[in-house]
Amino acid sequence: MSGSASESSGAAAKGSKKAARPGGRSARVQESVHRAVRELITERGRDGLTVPVIAARAGVTPSTVYRRWGDLQELLSDVAVERLRPEGPPEDHGSLRADLAAWAEAFVEEMASPPGRAYIRDALAGDPDGGNAGQCSDYAADHVRIVLERAAGRGEAVPGLEEVMDHVVAPMMYRILFRQGPLPSGGPVGAEYARGLVDRLLAGLAVGG
Repeated sequence: MSGSASESSGAAAKGSKKAARPGGRSARVQESVHRAVRELITERGRDGLTVPVIAARAGVTPSTVYRRWGDLQELLSDVAVERLRPEGPPEDHGSLRADLAAWAEAFVEEMASPPGRAYIRDALAGDPDGGNAGQCSDYAADHVRIVLERAAGRGEAVPGLEEVMDHVVAPMMYRILFRQGPLPSGGPVGAEYARGLVDRLLAGLAVGG
């Protein structure tokens, strides 16, 4: 993904996992287990995953996995959130419209892809308290904020961050998660749909200005 939480058996473990990325041996364990999950999904699909199989591939004991992640679903959730993490800032195309449209197109195409949908489902399924949803939302909001700050620095009029989240990001995620299938126009939830959301948002901004 362009970028990728769990409720463990103990509150302390859960709290530490929600914080910054671990370091040292903890980071090495996380990376080896995450890599094992990704490799095994590619090789045998999700139905073949078990904690003992993942642990053997990662070179750790099953108890290490259970102690850190709680169960398989929480591990898959953690892997998904990490895979959904953006790898870098959005590209600068020179204007608010171009930057926001390019980001929205890339976002919707990635999230609406089969792997993207699977990662979103995993991220939410293993985190009933909503922390993963918040983290994924923060990833998107951080990128939108960068786009808006660049545009403001160029002297352009910009909408508020929450306006973009409500009028661009939220409709895309609703379509991806809850309203799958073609749009009323017959087209897919893809780049054209994302550009239309951006165009409507910025048209409203121009009228309001």
